[in-house]
Amino acid sequence: METQQTASPKLFIGIDIHKRSWKIHCATNLFSGKTFSMPPRPEVLKAYVAKHYGGYEVTTAYEAGCCGYHAHRCFEGYGWSSLVVNPADIFRKGKERLTKTDRIDAQLIARELKDGRLTSIRVPDKCREQLRSLFRRRNDLVKDMRQIKSYIKMQLLYYGMEIPPEHDNDHWSHDFRHWLDDLKFEYDTGTEVLRSRMRSFRFIDQEFRDVSTLLRKHTKTHFKQDYMLLRSIPGIGPIVASGILGELGDLRRFKNIKHLAGYVGLAPGIYQSGDTLRHTGVSMRAHRLIRSYFIEASWQAIRTDPVMQGYYRKHQGKNVKSIIVKVARKLLSRTLAVIKTGIPYEIGIME
Repeated sequence: METQQTASPKLFIGIDIHKRSWKIHCATNLFSGKTFSMPPRPEVLKAYVAKHYGGYEVTTAYEAGCCGYHAHRCFEGYGWSSLVVNPADIFRKGKERLTKTDRIDAQLIARELKDGRLTSIRVPDKCREQLRSLFRRRNDLVKDMRQIKSYIKMQLLYYGMEIPPEHDNDHWSHDFRHWLDDLKFEYDTGTEVLRSRMRSFRFIDQEFRDVSTLLRKHTKTHFKQDYMLLRSIPGIGPIVASGILGELGDLRRFKNIKHLAGYVGLAPGIYQSGDTLRHTGVSMRAHRLIRSYFIEASWQAIRTDPVMQGYYRKHQGKNVKSIIVKVARKLLSRTLAVIKTGIPYEIGIME
C-alpha cells in the first residue's frame, strides 16, 4: 500500500519592524495565530519558530523602511521565504484605514501574506546597496550646501550688506569666498557668526567633492561596463550614471520601457470610466530622486544631442514641464536600450 505524502504545514509571519522591538503576528494555513512583541533580533524569532513551529514551511514579510534588509537576509539564511514589501501595497479595509497600531500592522501583513496578495520589492545586493548609500550621501550634501549658502546670504540681507553684482549667483567663485572672508561687521560677534558659517561651508564643500570622487571611483570599479554604456548617452554624466546603477539596480530586470518608466515615475497615469478616457500626468508613486535626476539630465541632453534638440523643438509651444517629461522618458528609453543591447549610444543615430 502506497503512502501519500502530505504537504508541510505553512507558517506566515507578519512583522512590524522598529528599532527597539518587533511586533510579530504568526498565522498558519489553518489558524489565525497570535500576536506578540520580541527584541529586534532575527535569531530570537528563529528560536521561537524552532520551538513552537518545528517542521513548518516559513514565510515572513515586513515593510521596507529605515531598518534595511539585514533581517531579510537573515531569514533567507535560515531557509525561509522572505518578502520586503512597499507599505503602500498593504491593503486596508474601510475602518482599518482609520486605526493604526503596531499590532494591527503586523496582523494586516500576515493576513495579506497568507492570502497571497503581497509582492516583494527588489532587494539589492550588498554592493549596490552601499553604492546607493554613497549616492544618497552625496544628495544629502547637496541639500546641506544649499542650506548653508542660504544662511550666509540671509545674514548679509539681515544686516543690509549687498553682494556685488558679479558674485550674486549660484556659483560661488574663489573671489566671492575671499570677499566673504574679508567682510567685517560692526561688532566681532557678527563677524564670528559669518566665519563660523564659512567654516561649515568649506567643510561641506570638501565633503561633497570627496564623496563625489568616491562615488565615481566605486562605480567604475564594480560596474565599469554598464557605467561606460550609460556615459555614452548625452546628458548622462558620471553622477547620474552612478545613481541609475545604485538606485535602479540591473536595468536588464525590466521587461520594457513601459515597465521601467512606471517604476521611475515617468509614465502617464490613466483615468478611464465608460466612454471617458484621459491621461492624468506622471504618477505620484515614483522613484522621485531618480526622476528628478532624469529631468535635470534632459536639459543637458537637449543642448548636446541633435536628435533631442529636434524632438524638443517639435513640441515647442506646449507646456514646458510636459515637454521635458517627454524628453526625460526618451532619455530613459535610451538608458534601457544601451544596457540591454550592450552597444554604446551614438549621437544623432538613435531616434
